[in-house]
Amino acid sequence: MLGLVKKIFGDSNEREIKRMLKTVEQINQMEPKFEVLSDEQLRAKTDEFKERLDKGETLDDLLPEAYATVREASKRTLGKRHFDVQLIGGMVLHEGRIAEMKTGEGKTLVATLPVYLNALSGKGVHLVTVNDYLATVGCEEMGKIYTFLGMTVGLNLNNMDHAQKQAAYACDITYGTNNEFGFDYLRDNMVLYKEQMVQRPLNFAIIDEVDSILIDEARTPLIISGQAAKSTDLYYAADRFVSGLKAEEDYTVDIKMRSVTLTEEGVAKAERAFGIENLFDHQNVTLNHHVTQALKAHVIMKRDIDYVVQDDEVVIVDEFTGRLMTGRRYSEGLHQAIEAKEKLKVQNESMTLATITFQNYFRMYQKLAGMTGTAKTEEEEFKKIYGLDVIVVPTNRPMIRKDMPDVVYKSINSKFRAVVDQIVERHKNKQPVLVGTVSIENSERLSDMLKKKGVPHKVLNAKYHAEEAEIVSRAGQPGAVTIATNMAGRGTDILLGEGVAELGGLHIIGTERHESRRIDNQLRGRSGRQGDPGSSQFFLSLEDELMRRFGAENIMGMMDRLGFEEDQEIESRLITKAIESAQKRVEGNNFDVRKIVLQYDDVMNQQRNIIYKQRREVLESENIREITLNMIYPVIERIVEAHCPGDQVPEEWDLQAVADYANATFLKEGTLTSDELWGKEKEEIIEYIKAKVLEQYEEREQEIGQEYMREFEKVVVLRAVDSKWMDHIDAMDQLRQGIHLRAYGGTDPLREYQFEGFEMFQQMIESIQEEVATYIMKAHVETNLERKAVAEGQAVNPSGEPQAKRPVVKKEDKIGRNDACPCGSGKKYKQCCGK
Repeated sequence: MLGLVKKIFGDSNEREIKRMLKTVEQINQMEPKFEVLSDEQLRAKTDEFKERLDKGETLDDLLPEAYATVREASKRTLGKRHFDVQLIGGMVLHEGRIAEMKTGEGKTLVATLPVYLNALSGKGVHLVTVNDYLATVGCEEMGKIYTFLGMTVGLNLNNMDHAQKQAAYACDITYGTNNEFGFDYLRDNMVLYKEQMVQRPLNFAIIDEVDSILIDEARTPLIISGQAAKSTDLYYAADRFVSGLKAEEDYTVDIKMRSVTLTEEGVAKAERAFGIENLFDHQNVTLNHHVTQALKAHVIMKRDIDYVVQDDEVVIVDEFTGRLMTGRRYSEGLHQAIEAKEKLKVQNESMTLATITFQNYFRMYQKLAGMTGTAKTEEEEFKKIYGLDVIVVPTNRPMIRKDMPDVVYKSINSKFRAVVDQIVERHKNKQPVLVGTVSIENSERLSDMLKKKGVPHKVLNAKYHAEEAEIVSRAGQPGAVTIATNMAGRGTDILLGEGVAELGGLHIIGTERHESRRIDNQLRGRSGRQGDPGSSQFFLSLEDELMRRFGAENIMGMMDRLGFEEDQEIESRLITKAIESAQKRVEGNNFDVRKIVLQYDDVMNQQRNIIYKQRREVLESENIREITLNMIYPVIERIVEAHCPGDQVPEEWDLQAVADYANATFLKEGTLTSDELWGKEKEEIIEYIKAKVLEQYEEREQEIGQEYMREFEKVVVLRAVDSKWMDHIDAMDQLRQGIHLRAYGGTDPLREYQFEGFEMFQQMIESIQEEVATYIMKAHVETNLERKAVAEGQAVNPSGEPQAKRPVVKKEDKIGRNDACPCGSGKKYKQCCGK
């Protein structure tokens, strides 16, 4: 049926290639004109293109000339001329698609075309690779073309300091790894001064080995975690303190708002108990928070109503349904406060400061493209999740590699013996062999067997990228035997040594089928580059994991009945087809899992975008007076709404509770009385309290000066947002871990997660507003204000190993008042942080 459709409508991939061939002809016709230009004239093309863009031309309009310019520059700097198929690959990337190009087709050179063209816009282009070695080599080699044409090129590595990173991102073109680009985004959303940010808005990224980054690592989150968990001692200390407090005398309770507030007497007791001068000093935020949560745990949260204690754990009870919410934890340290109250072991609070998946990071780019040797089998996923379609770019020369049918053995032992026999035989003839294994354990097993046979060989396992790339590049030399795990040396070309083509080229041996056809195709694709001869074959056993998963018992029974010996092989196209259909099923399952993970992560992603956007507004605004007041006013509206509900007559409203809360949260003690509110409509009460708050707010502003007030507001808002967001990440993570249990109750876990996640986010926003309101209106303002990070963080990469820690810009006593400020603002220290 598919064949018939293709005959009638034509293959869409073929149609796209034909369309692009017309542009290739245009570029080829320009070549003689560009060849006669001097170096200066060729370089001047960059400024000409930028001017034309300013006058209204588009990048698409410039494409033929820009590509002709890059091709000529490449000939002069690298001695390499882009093939026609490479020009097609460059067009695919510029259109924001994935170019599938076989190994050895020169993807690194292909990228120079769209990178240069898109860099003309001045918005920055990121070239993303899987490791630092490939980023460095790409930057150094291809950078020659860009610098020749007057472009700036930067390299972004994880051991760079703040200034080096800023310089790398300020360049027209920036090379780096997926991990580092992602971590820099997270760090930028944790900085305390806008001058500390390194990234510009995310414009255009080309991802090399796009399948590895957007599919294989799609479920792996990047995490920036704190250096150490918060101490649990403070929870116990706060618990002991509040146990001795008396209602009405030391604290007041607002049942409707589910809040507890210390009275002036209670505040004085806290200051004496903890040996501090002012509980509302900014440096005592953490202590104040712990005391408040301990109070709430004792006074508001009731055992066997709000929560139960089961197996020495606090389990939340759903207030509407009464069911236990296993796996869910109260946020903002309330859960730990209850644990302290119940004399249980306090679980350390999570110190995840920021996290994002590659899926969500790369979807933020204005335009995204990718290249790899294997993407077509995952096209559905690329299309549905990233909106990227895959175009298979033809090879420059016809592929002549021989892919032989799989051979199957009864046991793993017999399979490895056969593999070693074949390596020995081909090694005698000096034919190079590359053996792919799925694990380090298997590569070492094979190595031991080859040592016993006296066959010299190299073993790679994707740990040392630079050395491995060097070894892999020599894997095509006569007599070379190389054992590599699937990822080792990826992205490196294997050139055939002298006389190897006559021996049949590089022979690939796969020792196991991967659950994804794409990984198998990558291994095969290392042979037969640029029309070279080559061959490949997979050796399997019925004990392999993939075979066991898909009915190897039936084949095993058949082999036993037919009297097969252990070392006897089966070579059959039918078995190869059966394995491929099994792989398709596994790929489908994996796609479904990644899709579900993304649906869950999208909930967090929407919340992250809101928080980061608002945080950035605070950083970039010189004056956040309006932002601050707009955080205080909703608190007033909520308190009035809670105690003056629309379904009650005004005589029943609890105006005393409104006055008490307002005095405790925003106003000086005794400023507002219930008599002042009597006889007013609800809206009038809200406006009246807002006016009082604004009056006191302006008094504080006069008192401490506008300049200090603006900085004080930023200190308070950033601190509240960062600490509450950090706790929220933890709470959402706890919710997600236990949410699947809801399926047993007949509910959809994803819907529940979305609904509860939204509620928790709303609660977090309200909590931020309340903290900002209290501290802006009540806290003692220090004259030596300094923004401080909530916690120092370490970037944790997918393998769980700490990355180089991000340097934090701190004020140093030794800085001269006329020196440049270390925050990076460009101002003198006395006019900036030294005020």
